[in-house]
Amino acid sequence: MATTAYQKLLQVGTKIVAVGRNYAAHAKELGNAVPKEPVLFLKPTSSYLENGGTIEIPHNVDSLHHEVELAVVIGKKARDVPESSAMDYVGGYALALDMTARDLQDVAKSAGLPWSLAKGQDTFTPISSVLPKTALPDPHDIELWLKVDDEIRQKGSTKDMIFKIPFLISHISSIFTLFEGDVILTGTPPGVGPVKPGQKVTAGITGLVDTHFNVEKRKRPGNP
Repeated sequence: MATTAYQKLLQVGTKIVAVGRNYAAHAKELGNAVPKEPVLFLKPTSSYLENGGTIEIPHNVDSLHHEVELAVVIGKKARDVPESSAMDYVGGYALALDMTARDLQDVAKSAGLPWSLAKGQDTFTPISSVLPKTALPDPHDIELWLKVDDEIRQKGSTKDMIFKIPFLISHISSIFTLFEGDVILTGTPPGVGPVKPGQKVTAGITGLVDTHFNVEKRKRPGNP
């Protein structure tokens, strides 16, 4: 199932819709106000990185941060979905990282510019294989965790999401039509921080998923 589902995720999905500041403690740790409605941004599917791959730090980035998240994989076309039936559109779940070039994001935020350069580069969405929907009977009560080398950096529960999955699917589908294979990244708990070349990132959903990624500096264009 894992290989088939993962290939489907790459080949069928048209977009990644990410939800920013969906955990109050994370919003506060970055000095942001707790939002009253979802903060949304898009990431390209070209940013996916399969489990076991190498996260590349771009040559012009000095501060690449990890953000562990529960990913919701859409199972069928969804447009203007009522919140009451939104879970019917979930095809599965995955563990994902929303890698963020924090220095580029800070510059963009201060200038009121989009976050695409900070969030959407190649290897910036490491992701696990897809779990069937039945593997997470209550996706609002699971523990997400992340370690850099042997140090626990993030550990939090999806109980603390401000906007729950049915609301997110309903809200997002009223703006963008969601298609089979599209992914919603549901936000990160507190504890985000930098990764350096040579480090190893492991992350998971307690009792269900373990992923691991190496971190290296991306080679400059034109260099062998």
